[in-house]
Amino acid sequence: MHFNLGAKTFALKVYIKNVYIRTAKIVKGRSINLALSHRGRQALKHVGMEDTIVSKGIPMHSRMIHSLNGTQSPIPYGKKGQVIGLLQTAEMYPNTKLNFVHKLHDWSTETGEMTFVRANGAKKEISADLIVGCDGAFSAVRKQFLRQSRFNYSQTYIPHGYLELTMPPINGEFAMRPNHLHIWPRNTFMMIALPNLDKTFTCTLFMPFDEFEKITTGDQVIEFFQKYFPDAVQLIGVDALKRDYFRLPAQAMVSVKCSPYHLGDKCVLMGDAAHAVVPFYGQGMNAGFEDCLVFDEIMDQLNENFSAVLPEYTKIRVPDDHAIADLAMYNYIEMRAHVNSKRFLFQKYVVSFLNMIMPRTIIPLYTMVTFTRTRYHEAVKHWHWQDKVITQGLFFLAAVSAAGSSYFLVRYLPTMPNLAIEQLWTRVQSLKGPF
Repeated sequence: MHFNLGAKTFALKVYIKNVYIRTAKIVKGRSINLALSHRGRQALKHVGMEDTIVSKGIPMHSRMIHSLNGTQSPIPYGKKGQVIGLLQTAEMYPNTKLNFVHKLHDWSTETGEMTFVRANGAKKEISADLIVGCDGAFSAVRKQFLRQSRFNYSQTYIPHGYLELTMPPINGEFAMRPNHLHIWPRNTFMMIALPNLDKTFTCTLFMPFDEFEKITTGDQVIEFFQKYFPDAVQLIGVDALKRDYFRLPAQAMVSVKCSPYHLGDKCVLMGDAAHAVVPFYGQGMNAGFEDCLVFDEIMDQLNENFSAVLPEYTKIRVPDDHAIADLAMYNYIEMRAHVNSKRFLFQKYVVSFLNMIMPRTIIPLYTMVTFTRTRYHEAVKHWHWQDKVITQGLFFLAAVSAAGSSYFLVRYLPTMPNLAIEQLWTRVQSLKGPF
């Protein structure tokens, strides 16, 4: 957000709880690989950062589904150095000052005064015309919102955790085809793998916490992986699996919804502070970037009048961010279970076929969400409408087919010899569809 505001005439002060990552000897924390799509790229393009960030990524062309027997089926569809690059770019704005190791202690909704605590315990007080809370799912800024009446807030932990493993390169090259999101769907759990620039893959195992707790020894780890992810065992390595599985405990995932996103004309929430989402649609970072772009667009429309800008921002973003939070939950079920379903694949093919015939009417949900700036809640609404239309159309075709078959049987069956009837029935059996 400070890239947008930094390009204007505002004097910016950015307060960050952690130490400067460029000077830190040890960087703590874990992160699932981030997916950058059209929405995020448009926001980066708006501040002149698109080429810089895209050059540090690897394009994903499709999902690659790994079955239990090792068959692979494609379904088309940040790191420390990058963070340092962004911070260095931010420092280039003469009206921006970065302040590290400042933990927010309290702030006033009336005056905009903020109190920070330094590493040595000393307090620092400042005053701001606008406070922008971009401080993550467990936002300290948002805590002040919770003290206000008519502020809606919910957080939901899913019963699954995640554990990260590394798949090393083989002979200096990627161990698997790099331009895919690799998925091992196993109904109640799954593993995914995404490529990194150093030719490794980050493998993330998503599984219920009680299943993680059942695995307590290295031999149990190998037994589990050989049973459910046999093709990954040799690629990751037996010793690495035994070591890395127990390096850190499985991490929790939380979905946060709240509204409104603003308090008066003094404070606004963005990114995970406003709408933390589970990572199964690859839209968390993109939605956060789009928050910044939408806010900047509203600022231009309303002449930077905070008393008008902030309510309008809430009005526009709340339904969209809630929609992507729900979609992320839905996609988790799809990724770990439905991608193995013949019905799911059949529906995908039907939608893709109709999209080729009617590209402006029938649009895959993933396309609307990932490759356009169609508002999230409008994409969901269109998806429900076209799903209803397609389902009704399939039922109609099935009914017509059944009526035609019935007519054929009534009209011609009595005159057909037994051998021909048996051959016809065998043919019908061989044509059973995906249902």
